[in-house]
Amino acid sequence: MKHFTYIRKIPIMKFIFGLVLLIFSIILVFSDIKSLVLSGLAIYFLLTDGTEFDFANNRYRSLKSILGIRFGTWKALPNIDYVSVFRTSETTTLRSRSAQTNVKNEIIKLNLFYNTNRKIEAYVSYDLEDAFKKAHELASLLNVDILDATEPESKWL
Repeated sequence: MKHFTYIRKIPIMKFIFGLVLLIFSIILVFSDIKSLVLSGLAIYFLLTDGTEFDFANNRYRSLKSILGIRFGTWKALPNIDYVSVFRTSETTTLRSRSAQTNVKNEIIKLNLFYNTNRKIEAYVSYDLEDAFKKAHELASLLNVDILDATEPESKWL
């Protein structure tokens, strides 16, 4: 594997809503230029982010993706010291007319550390086994160690 790509998944309802807005905006653009506002909303709902690594050319990029079309600037991949796997939480705010609530989900992140404390976010997962599988893939490609920081006591793998 000379290429590694992670693109955050869009929730299915957000994707459907964005796709419907995009279709309506394409249909209405011929009759009213104001439909470009709908196009902007559609792009907002369909836009996602991620990271792509090209190990053959020793480069990476943070990318934005919309309907499979990827945008981002390639940068030289620094000398990676280690791959870190750790737990964190993701907060989503749900709003209504009169109420607001925050929903927290536990996620597992993979970061590539270089220059002691600098990092590149490489992967996000809800499944610990999946995260460690990807961490092993990346560590073997980069020939570095893995730091398991998912427990209170961190350990090297």
